[in-house]
Parts: sequence; C-alpha cells; structure tokens
Amino acid sequence: MGRKDEAEHLLKRSKEFLETAEYQISKGLYGIAVFSLEQALQLFLKSKMLAAGADYPRTHGVRSLLEILSGLESDEKKRSTEHILNNYLFELGMLEDAYITSRYVMREFTREEAQRLTKTVKEVMNNVK
Repeated sequence: MGRKDEAEHLLKRSKEFLETAEYQISKGLYGIAVFSLEQALQLFLKSKMLAAGADYPRTHGVRSLLEILSGLESDEKKRSTEHILNNYLFELGMLEDAYITSRYVMREFTREEAQRLTKTVKEVMNNVK
C-alpha cells in the first residue's frame, strides 16, 4: 500500500470512527463515544501527515500529532494549527485522557462532554487542511 492509499484508508477509518461516536452518543454510550472521537481525530491527523509527505509517529497524543503537523505546514496553515492547539487545549487533553481512561480507569463522561468533544473534533477536522 502506497502513502496515498494509506492516507485515504486512515481518512476513511477516521470518518467511520466519527460516525460511530455520534451513534454511540445517541445510545448513551458516552465513554466509548469519547474514545471513538479520539481515534477519529488521531487517524485524521495521521492521514494529513501522510498526505503532506511525512511518516507519522507511533504516538497516540493528538496534541503531539498537531504540533508535528504544524511543523510540516506553510506559515498560514501553521498559524491556523497553532490557533487550534491554543483554543482547544483542554478538549484535546480530554481526548487524550479518554484513550487511557476508556481502558484502565473508571471515568464516566457526560452527554454534554461527549457533545462538546464531538464539536471540537469536527472543528479541528474542518480547520486542519
């Protein structure tokens, strides 16, 4: 599988995780929905790295992935990505925590948190080109 094919595959999988998260929220499965949102954003960012001609690291931290991606971008896009990092610092941290807590820690998420994180993920996806 070439870089372009892998990027397209990750982007498709990202969209599937986002759609799954929205379904899970509708069923009241907020904790697993937040995990799905983290996966959606992580795969989206990795697909963008591949599309930019770079390999992605084996990290799961969406903030780290955004920082790396900003280093691959033009100045205008870099400012936009840095703006996202600053504006959504708390939400991005919650998504990273969800990756761990969904497996190992008894942490419940509310409907409001899941909906806010859905909005954040969509905002990031719409603004990271």
